[in-house]
Amino acid sequence: MDKKTQTELEAAAFRRLVGHLRDRTDVQNIELMQLAGFCRNCLSNWYREAAEESGEAMTKDESREIVYGMPYSEWKAKFQTEATPEQKAAFEEHQRSEGHS
Repeated sequence: MDKKTQTELEAAAFRRLVGHLRDRTDVQNIELMQLAGFCRNCLSNWYREAAEESGEAMTKDESREIVYGMPYSEWKAKFQTEATPEQKAAFEEHQRSEGHS
């Protein structure tokens, strides 16, 4: 496979992942972190870092809007729920086991 085709396929897979995450507003970031080790914010950070590595200036808010499909504050107000004590405990355990504490 040539590099151009590979890049186009990777971009299509990224768009599909972002679309899926936008549709699944019922899945909270804390749940994604526990199950997959990344969340929408991680994905937006990776996008911003890739942009910056390519010489494109991008703010955290701009990259989050690309992933969330709206300003992050709006998404939080519409869809984010308070984490349960169990979710918080599991998240903290995951952070410790990954060395993020």
